[in-house]
Amino acid sequence: MQRKFLFLIFFIIVLFVVFRIFIVESSTTKDIKYTMISNNSKTYVGDQSCKECHKGEHKEWTESHHFMSMLLPSEKTVKGNFDNITHTADGVTSRFFKKGNKYFINTQGEDGKNHDYEVKYTFGFTPLQQYLVAFPGGRLQVPRVSWDSKQKKWYNQYAKQTVSSHDWLHWTGNSQNWNTMCASCHSTNLQKNYDDKTDTYKTTYSIINVSCESCHGAGKQHSDYIKGEDYKDGEKIKGSFLKLVKNGSQLEQINTCAPCHARASEISNNHIRSNEIMDNYIPQIPDSEYFFADGQIDDEDYIYTSFLQSKMFSKGVKCSNCHNPHSTKLKKIDNQTCLQCHIPQKYNVPTHTFHPVGSQSSLCVSCHMPGKIYMGNDLRHDHSFRVPRPDLSVTYGTPNACNNCHQDKSNKYLTDAIVKWYGPKRKYHFADDLIPGSQLNSQSETHLKKLINYTQTPNIIKATAAFYLGKIQTQTSLNTLLKCLHNKDAQVRYRALTSLANFQPTSWVDAVGPLLSDKVRAVRIAAADLYITIPSAQIKDQYKEAFSEAHTELKTYLHYQTDFSVGNIMLADYYLKLQDYSNAEKYYKKGLRKDSQMNYAWLNLSSTYNLLGKNEEALKSLEFALKNDSKNDRIHYNMALLYNEMGNKPAAKNSFAKAVALKSLNPRVYYNYGLLLNEAKKFKEAELILTKGITLNPSASELYYALTFVYIQTNNTIKAQNTAMHLKKLDPNNPEYQELFRNMGVSQ
Repeated sequence: MQRKFLFLIFFIIVLFVVFRIFIVESSTTKDIKYTMISNNSKTYVGDQSCKECHKGEHKEWTESHHFMSMLLPSEKTVKGNFDNITHTADGVTSRFFKKGNKYFINTQGEDGKNHDYEVKYTFGFTPLQQYLVAFPGGRLQVPRVSWDSKQKKWYNQYAKQTVSSHDWLHWTGNSQNWNTMCASCHSTNLQKNYDDKTDTYKTTYSIINVSCESCHGAGKQHSDYIKGEDYKDGEKIKGSFLKLVKNGSQLEQINTCAPCHARASEISNNHIRSNEIMDNYIPQIPDSEYFFADGQIDDEDYIYTSFLQSKMFSKGVKCSNCHNPHSTKLKKIDNQTCLQCHIPQKYNVPTHTFHPVGSQSSLCVSCHMPGKIYMGNDLRHDHSFRVPRPDLSVTYGTPNACNNCHQDKSNKYLTDAIVKWYGPKRKYHFADDLIPGSQLNSQSETHLKKLINYTQTPNIIKATAAFYLGKIQTQTSLNTLLKCLHNKDAQVRYRALTSLANFQPTSWVDAVGPLLSDKVRAVRIAAADLYITIPSAQIKDQYKEAFSEAHTELKTYLHYQTDFSVGNIMLADYYLKLQDYSNAEKYYKKGLRKDSQMNYAWLNLSSTYNLLGKNEEALKSLEFALKNDSKNDRIHYNMALLYNEMGNKPAAKNSFAKAVALKSLNPRVYYNYGLLLNEAKKFKEAELILTKGITLNPSASELYYALTFVYIQTNNTIKAQNTAMHLKKLDPNNPEYQELFRNMGVSQ
């Protein structure tokens, strides 16, 4: 029986949901005319300096989403109706009104009562506009009610959801905080300036909105060069001191757009000048938590991760092939965008689309870029450019574009239609392996290994396969992950490293050492996160300096995330691994103050209290978790272990029984419950529980080990010997089992 409370450390990859919604007064921008900004240490000069030479691009920009990303409120910028309009939804009544030239919203505050809030900034303009409100501590928050610019009405983004004033999702909470969630993508040269000790911000920006220098980099050096004598005399410098130039490479352009058009976490405000995105950001992979199992968009995932899956990306297509980077509009309308590359006579005809020319259903995007609505009314298209696969929908339940229009038809009917048009065979797509690979069953490992070894698999999918392999702890998975450490793509190396955390350090310590000095910052951080679990005396001299430097980068990264709820949990996990329980407790509690719904934080806080010998506090933490989710088998399991350690056997038995009743798939639930019943001499019950566990987990060797002892206790020699033989076949070399094998006569 496990006598010590289960040590739950989860390697949390936080990919912040970049809500693109919300900031603080800038000392450099006085109004929305955007006169030249005075020089500062960042050498940003403002759009007026660009306008002198780039009038056309500047005009297009002033009509774009980038220009309207964030502005001061005025008659020109405010789209919503503030003529004393009242909106009631989901138990909250809000009123929108003006006082002189100022705009106000009366709505429910963090105390549950209505208050007047002055609008400090507008945020976006279509298809919705939001409004920012200033709070103490330098925070800016966005109210729940937004303006639908197309239907000209107020609406709730979280329709039909009653959100408590103390909830993380409430508009006054951490999830709707501009400084953390939105600021960096709505202004130029954003500096978050968060103070962890006081939980306050002094956020600044150089330019209020997404201006020229957001993409091209700080412009003073470029401006001085263009105006200088060297340029006039014909001395040309490649790039002219700009970060992104006209006709730049695919990766240069994509990685310029990606930080704001990807679901990603920022590593540090100290950006490295690099064409490798993972020097500054950690993008989300298309795993089944945020995407559908085949990689299609599900949660608010933006574009980058989808596009990296596409054949378009593999063929060198970049954002500006389709989009005007200054107006942000498509360069061509409807199918003309795709027909730049795809032969019209082959693809823009009914023999390909099987729909009338000019109809909505004949548009390329209808089939190859299905959309999903986010934020209540914002339709965004999947950029993985995939072929509809209703056959996969039949087998796995994944969505397909055909159903968007033909909702009255079954997936089998749609599959038959595809077969009729294109024949019975479908061209291979990585989804054929990614979906079964994501299911993490006995067949998954083969599919994931195939994805990694197949040269045509997109790197973002290889990274996802490496992520899944970390949950399949076999020698084959380990060998495949170790091979991934040599992959040229940083995302593959990074995900392989994070997955190795689930394997014994002795199996990876030598292979990971060289990656402490990897050329990409995110990879070095992931390597350091593994090495902190190794006693310093066991780190080879050749890696000590690299580890020290990478460890510093890791700490900087983790502390940079602490304005966000989950960022505190990441840091707490770090301290827990270092056995610094005081700091672990501190940051778990801080994260939970920002979001009390994070059950894995309650679980880890409970573990921390247990390690500090504070079992009563550990139990209270689990009780809080249980209030959030009474049907979580893991919570009941942890309670059972804790009750057992505290000597409360009846309560432990009751909690184990609840975990089993909730159909837990964790073999340790059945193992520990079986041993508890065996200890109480309830042998028949112990046999039933262990047998049930084996049915659910036929490869869990510890269950056969425990069941053998139950049979020995009841003198059932034949069953004991048969069970030991199964154990021998399953795990013949485990040193813990050798004495049992000898005693049962199955050692040969």
